[in-house]
Amino acid sequence: NLSPPRICHSPPFPFYLYSTLLYKLNNTKTEEKMKLAGKVAIVTGGASGIGEETARRFAKQGARAVVIADVQDELGREVASSICRPITKSVYVHCDVTQEDQVKSLVHSTVAAFGQLDVMFSNAGIATSSPCPAQTVLGLDLEAMDRVLAVNVRGTAACVKHAARAMVEGRVRGGSIVCTASVAGSTGGRGMVDYYLSKHAVVGLVRSASVQLGEHGIRVNCVSPYVVATPMALRGFGGEKDAEWVESTVGVNMSLKGVALRAGHVADAVVFLASAESELVTGLDLVVDGGYKGHRR
Repeated sequence: NLSPPRICHSPPFPFYLYSTLLYKLNNTKTEEKMKLAGKVAIVTGGASGIGEETARRFAKQGARAVVIADVQDELGREVASSICRPITKSVYVHCDVTQEDQVKSLVHSTVAAFGQLDVMFSNAGIATSSPCPAQTVLGLDLEAMDRVLAVNVRGTAACVKHAARAMVEGRVRGGSIVCTASVAGSTGGRGMVDYYLSKHAVVGLVRSASVQLGEHGIRVNCVSPYVVATPMALRGFGGEKDAEWVESTVGVNMSLKGVALRAGHVADAVVFLASAESELVTGLDLVVDGGYKGHRR
């Protein structure tokens, strides 16, 4: 009697090779759907608030590397370790953006470790350093103003300068630089003159840089959020108010009702500006304010 033929359901090569190939095929398909697949990004001020939310979204969108830069060392390390995934490497680098040599070192170490720099999100900033946050014109503390300008203007300029140099030298096409401005960068207020001044400067920097770097295929844009209940904003209210209070108070001044403005909304705008979805967008001040500016008209 002839025995029935044996049916083999195994793949024609070792199973571990089959499973590895299947994993890579699945990952490739997944990465193709991600907006930042294979990109190397730096996020300054990435240890909390808008920076942290953006770093997390960069990782979810397939960035190959996300470098968290901040002066909050413990928080920064926690964020970096928490967003690492099979296709994303994340590290924390201590960087005070007011010190140009530290910004230069941040960019150089990123390129040395990961081969290139595709995205710079210059987000580090402060609202005020004055004991009196009012900072009116008549009572302006110039030393406190210098500190705000050092972080928000000088720091942002250093990030744009050294990121752009790395992109030009590395011949990175499609490089994207995104800065955090504010609705304060196109409006006026009853106080915080130093902060308003600094954010107007950021918008001006972005517009000039976009013109100068366009020939290198580098896009430069900024996001301008209204008040978001980040740790920095809560400190601005003296630490006496919680996020829910800030969101409800801010919501009164927004024409768009039924939704609270949060860091994630701003982070989504940054992802758009960092990705190829905005490949013809440069020199833009993208306002994320729930209609606050329109409500003021």
